[in-house]
Amino acid sequence: MPELPEVETVRRGLAPAMEGARFSKVEARRRNLRWPLGKNFARHLQGQTVTELGRRAKYLLADLSSGNVLIMHLGMSGSFHVFRQTADEPLGRYYHERAQHAAHDHVVFHMSSGAIVTFNDPRRFGSMKIVPRERLADEPLLKRLGPEPLGNEFDAAMLADACKGKKTTLKAALSDQRVVAGLGNIYVCEALYRARLSPKRIAATIGDKNGRPNERAERLVEGIKAVLHKAIKDGGSTLRDHKLTDGELGMFQHHFRVYDREGEACRTAGCRGKIRRIVQSGRSTFYCPVCQR
Repeated sequence: MPELPEVETVRRGLAPAMEGARFSKVEARRRNLRWPLGKNFARHLQGQTVTELGRRAKYLLADLSSGNVLIMHLGMSGSFHVFRQTADEPLGRYYHERAQHAAHDHVVFHMSSGAIVTFNDPRRFGSMKIVPRERLADEPLLKRLGPEPLGNEFDAAMLADACKGKKTTLKAALSDQRVVAGLGNIYVCEALYRARLSPKRIAATIGDKNGRPNERAERLVEGIKAVLHKAIKDGGSTLRDHKLTDGELGMFQHHFRVYDREGEACRTAGCRGKIRRIVQSGRSTFYCPVCQR
């Protein structure tokens, strides 16, 4: 499942093609993805201008001139691709030739910018939904999400307060979208390593009984922000399905310090530990048992 860096990378790739552009034509080639697309989905988009393309956690949000918002989620195998409408109309480095798997191009946006944006999803776990902007705060997909980890308001005090009294592990707490939005298995493992904190540590121990942060919370917030910034810079992580909008692969997987490195030497200077893999809540967790406490 794509995490925050992958979705943010896709957003940045789509923005030149979609922001300020009008939906000239919309093709909904099937009636549903993970859920039904909604009645008159294509008609509600056609003719509308994308005034801004944003992101909330793992969701893409396209603000429309109609006052509605198009909410898009990649699901497990979804990807967006941007193509030139004509060969002599280059519109930036995000454009590339059409792939060979057009049978899975379930939604196609023809933009007034001259771009064709396709949503390709072999497993159909992705989703698209149009909601009025004034109802966005009450949208079930979004209303229970925690703070954005790259937002200015996200700090040690906020994280420690969110973990106050929690008897679950740090790994479980950070994976909870109500505690912090957008993190998943890969980046939780990597952030905990950078913070030198065990994924088995009880979440409440990053603060006192009143939820005031300690130095563990400071290290953890610093680790979260650092790993997300680096991953976004590298285009996210491509393990299976994630691709950039120009068809290229993300590169952050080449910089993993613990994830998928079971049995390898810890990369902390002076540490003689080896990366261990355990299973937490049905997911693999990778960490160094020596320097992560």
